[in-house]
Amino acid sequence: MTAGAVAAVDLGATSGRVIVGHVGPDRVETTTVARFANDPVRAGDGLHWDILGLYGATLRGLREAFRQAPDLAGIGVDSWAVDYGLFRGGRLLGEPFHYRDERTARGVAAVHERMPHAELFERNGLQFLPFNTLYQLAGEPADVLGFADRALLVPDLIGYWLTGAARAEVTNASTTGLLRWLDHTWDDALIARLGIPRGLFAPLITPGERLAPLRADVAAALGGQADVIAVGSHDTASAVVAVPMQPEAAAYISCGTWGLVGVEVERPVLTPAALAANFTNEGGVDRRVRLLHNVMGLWILSETVRGWEQGGHAQDLPTLLDAAAEVPASTVPVFDVDDPRFLPPGDMPARIDAWCAEHGVAAPATRAGYTRAIVESLAQAFADAVATAARLGGVDVRAIHIVGGGALNTLLCQRTADRSGLPVLAGPVEATALGNVLVQARAAGLVTGSLEALRDLVGRTHAPTRFDPR
Repeated sequence: MTAGAVAAVDLGATSGRVIVGHVGPDRVETTTVARFANDPVRAGDGLHWDILGLYGATLRGLREAFRQAPDLAGIGVDSWAVDYGLFRGGRLLGEPFHYRDERTARGVAAVHERMPHAELFERNGLQFLPFNTLYQLAGEPADVLGFADRALLVPDLIGYWLTGAARAEVTNASTTGLLRWLDHTWDDALIARLGIPRGLFAPLITPGERLAPLRADVAAALGGQADVIAVGSHDTASAVVAVPMQPEAAAYISCGTWGLVGVEVERPVLTPAALAANFTNEGGVDRRVRLLHNVMGLWILSETVRGWEQGGHAQDLPTLLDAAAEVPASTVPVFDVDDPRFLPPGDMPARIDAWCAEHGVAAPATRAGYTRAIVESLAQAFADAVATAARLGGVDVRAIHIVGGGALNTLLCQRTADRSGLPVLAGPVEATALGNVLVQARAAGLVTGSLEALRDLVGRTHAPTRFDPR
């Protein structure tokens, strides 16, 4: 085997990137060839993703990828989960709604009138989150759903525009709430019970399968031809591929806008204890199961900083974190980062103040204090979720791996180690893109082996930074 190149399209909730990966048996190197903002748009009917803007930026990035690596062996697309575009006759009916849009509430009520969460959990194994796809679909006007003939999750939508092939990749499909864990097929009985048209759902495809070659017009515009390969199209599924861990002894935190905290297991955990803990079972590459809990993540910090900047107070995040490190942890509150008040965009410090007032604790008094409180609260939420994941999954966790952007936040990594009493191994930062690249590379024959072999390659080429508990 010789080294070859693939391109990863990695669309996050705040930014997107196109990355070229060069992979061989002892090599995995990535180069970011395009990076672009992902700014939602508020219209009269709610908050939307600018999917056309994202697609245009993706094409520009892929054009540069072909310029730098003309013989790409594949292209893979991953993104955040749950959100979708509705189509009729191959035409997008409107920009997809953002999962933080308030419209999801009516879908929750509509679904739970027909099936309570406990019964849903027995079928789909998912944590209750008000923006899961089934709630969003149930909240759509009946005439809209009746007019549409296809619903495609964001990475499947991008893949469809690139190739003309409409498929639903299974790791992302597992986040919809409409997939049966029993046999990894669409839950036709549940779909019918919720009154959702069955024809909306495309045939399933698994990571490593070939979707299709680029459409001829797309290839001409990009200056090259390659197959689009299904990867773990839920970004966390790709990120977990690139966690250099021993799954029988480790937990992972994929930390960015969200903090996805969990363990990898062979079978879904559908116990009453998992239901009570509000844990979720999501599909992983090679049919692994990601048993995890969604923690609100760095969204709270980034939204806080954004609010200060909009108020005319420019903030440099590294400087702010350095100042926060000087604030004694004992002087700031530890608040519940999973409180629903922190989900929508808005004034996070005011919401922290309100939480503190309701719980009889003093709110922070300075920007450094708010920052330290957010870090401490996230670290405690991470530590608690790791302990619960270990117990539910029967995993003897002896280390925590933090990947994604949160791996650069040394204060958060150290405080997670301190609060959990376990060593934290931070990195790689670009785990999602690495996982995307590695699944494609294996499909193209550039590397071989199990998930463990892929992780060993990551560990040999991207050594993590260790934080021991103090």
